[in-house]
Amino acid sequence: MTEQWLKISQNLQKTLDAGCYKVWIMPLHASMTGDRLILTAPSAYVAEKVDARFAEAIRAAARPVLGSDFVLEICAGKASPAPTRTMPSISVAAPRPCLEQQEAPAPQPAAAQPALAQPVQPPLVRATQQGMLPFSTAGAPLVRPQARQWRYSFDDLVTGPSNEMAVAGARDLSRHGSVETLFVSAPSGLGKTHLAQAVGRVISSNADMGRVGYLTADEFASRFVAAMRQNDLETFKAQVRALDVLLLEDVHFLQGKEKMQEQVLGLIKSLQERGSRVVMTSSFSPREMQHVDSQLLSHFSSGLLTSISKPTADMRRAILERKASVHQVLLPSPVSELLAERLSDDVRQLESCLNSLVFKAKLLNRSISLEMAWDVLGEYAQASGLDFGTIVRLVCESFGLTEHQLSSRSRRADYVLGRNTIYYLARKHTELSLQQIGDKFNRRHSTVIKGITSIERELSAESRVGRQVASTVTLIERNAGVSL
Repeated sequence: MTEQWLKISQNLQKTLDAGCYKVWIMPLHASMTGDRLILTAPSAYVAEKVDARFAEAIRAAARPVLGSDFVLEICAGKASPAPTRTMPSISVAAPRPCLEQQEAPAPQPAAAQPALAQPVQPPLVRATQQGMLPFSTAGAPLVRPQARQWRYSFDDLVTGPSNEMAVAGARDLSRHGSVETLFVSAPSGLGKTHLAQAVGRVISSNADMGRVGYLTADEFASRFVAAMRQNDLETFKAQVRALDVLLLEDVHFLQGKEKMQEQVLGLIKSLQERGSRVVMTSSFSPREMQHVDSQLLSHFSSGLLTSISKPTADMRRAILERKASVHQVLLPSPVSELLAERLSDDVRQLESCLNSLVFKAKLLNRSISLEMAWDVLGEYAQASGLDFGTIVRLVCESFGLTEHQLSSRSRRADYVLGRNTIYYLARKHTELSLQQIGDKFNRRHSTVIKGITSIERELSAESRVGRQVASTVTLIERNAGVSL
């Protein structure tokens, strides 16, 4: 049954955003009782969120593996007391001898917590003779103690002119070299998460490198608010301060959140003062951000400040060849050339297209061919067909709006959503600067940043608006490719 859950999880990775899969699916523990697929979450909060947001996606991913005659059950805590065939979650390494029998101690009341000066581990991590066990009161674990729990590594990262500075800085920081604070900016899909997780993997593989925490800025805010509501705020802060490495992604989500910026600033200062290392990623560089405390911006820029740009054609071909070798399939040179030429903007999309191509070839029991590649490409963006004028025209058609309405000063919700979608697509598919994009609609570049951040948040949360935008963006990109 372990093999079946592995296949289901692989199907989910093809349909879910990498961040959603990491946060909500990886912590699940799966087992089977009769015709019931039981997924056990680490907390009631996670179980509720998975049931509400991902139940249908899980069912769809499980049908090809289990058939249609099964019942999905999502619960918190221990699985059903009925006899079960338990299978370990693929997101967690197999426990070492005797470790799985040890029970995690219940969190002590705040008043009973030992002083920080005393030589104890913070409650998030408990040291044992066998290693470290992660604990978390809400959501996925903050600390990942074993290297194999990370999805990405430096070994499967293709380096070239577009990312060599960022990769060199990340490698230096992971070896405890001269870089102690690293800030990496790049548009969505160019490898920020890959780089951050590669650092986490290296440090987690060496027990002497210390404890590493991995969060997005939104997750940090959620954990902070949850801890505050549980009157356990100092414990949460102590857990973060005790980290040797903090990986904090999507820090541009902090824009406009003054109170949260104060907390992040205090924790980053504390970490830097004690010699801990900090890696931050963002869709925008510090100089592009708006409504962010000047001291926090200063700390963002206090170490190595670098960016990742679109991969070159050689890099795209190398990425395809590397991924094809992982899948153990032969990728003909004409197919590699075609995909590298047509999908030039987004590494995530390039890899997704190859995954779909490999999946289709295996499903049909055929070798990968140029004809099959053209067929699969029809479902993906053809970025070279999207200039700013085309983006505006297709967004207007998709939302039933006119260019005059989008250019107006009206704050109607559908006008704002249309404008923000244009900002997002222009940032992704054109070389226009944020200021140039804003000038097209007589808006400040800070308005463009706010709009792009809003779209990214909706897409990440998979909200109703997010699903609408995702569908619209996919349709627009596909139509742009057809028109080539």
